[in-house]
Amino acid sequence: MIISSASEKSKEAVDLFSGLQVYFVSKINALSLEFGEGKSCWSHVWECDKGKQGGGKYYESRDKQLFDQLCIQVSDINEIVRFSATVHPKNPHLPSLSLSASWGKLKAKKTSWYLSVSLDPSIMNESSFEKNIFSESVQKSAGGFYKEGIVKGDDYFFIPEAGRHRGVFHYCLENHHAENFEEEKAFILSLFESSMDAYVSIFSTKQHLQSSYSDDKKEEQLAYHTLYLFYLLMKDGDTASALLTCTRNNTSMLASLPSFVNKDILALWLEKVDAPQDMLLKQIMKILPNAVPTPVDEKSKVKLVQAMVKHYNKYPHNKQSDIF
Repeated sequence: MIISSASEKSKEAVDLFSGLQVYFVSKINALSLEFGEGKSCWSHVWECDKGKQGGGKYYESRDKQLFDQLCIQVSDINEIVRFSATVHPKNPHLPSLSLSASWGKLKAKKTSWYLSVSLDPSIMNESSFEKNIFSESVQKSAGGFYKEGIVKGDDYFFIPEAGRHRGVFHYCLENHHAENFEEEKAFILSLFESSMDAYVSIFSTKQHLQSSYSDDKKEEQLAYHTLYLFYLLMKDGDTASALLTCTRNNTSMLASLPSFVNKDILALWLEKVDAPQDMLLKQIMKILPNAVPTPVDEKSKVKLVQAMVKHYNKYPHNKQSDIF
């Protein structure tokens, strides 16, 4: 049995995020009906310390014709409530999407929100269409918080080892507060629902126009998926913090990883990574199978979680962002 957060605001955050989860799952199921195998997402429930510290629920796609990987998750662990949604389409012409929101106590014992939105195409020279649509949607819903989020997002999602950002549009707010809690919830609901709507519109349009693709485009997608894995495991403070809140080898926090990457590309970045992060990358390289394309299976995810928890417990300040 999962023991949920006791505070009223944490419960309201759970309700908000659960509503966003249901909303996006319904959108994904509709895409599957229109373009794919017509298979609805299926859900998993997991517990942290047998539910004593909380737990979560996430949805994955069963439509392997349309999606390489998809995870839409809500968790509630020790008064820290999280929502995350990641979509990696099968078609390399379609962009990936990453949404993340958290509510909880910071080290200063104050509660606040962390929010991020990232649109991540595999093929960069095809990205102007989706970037324009997506940025207009976020700008409209973010209002006065738009500029702050763009500046922080561009900084947060930059990968110096690769000399580029993870995607083409990045939005991030840390320690977010509004005039009152109801305003904060309304802002987040608008921001994330509009982001989901814009993404579904982009997905549908490009799937209609470019439903077929070449092997060369799949290679570009594989290279991007490698970059995504590198960022998530090596740079993303939100992921590291989420893993450290429940250290029971919870692979659900890595359910958004693409199913295949290119290990040879990871090896090229090893000499560019500063210590002590280079030791984590070496562990990742040891864990992943020696094959290209390189599968990222459940067995590997268990070992990746163990390696990350061990590394960030030893070197806590090497997360890109100490959010919680």
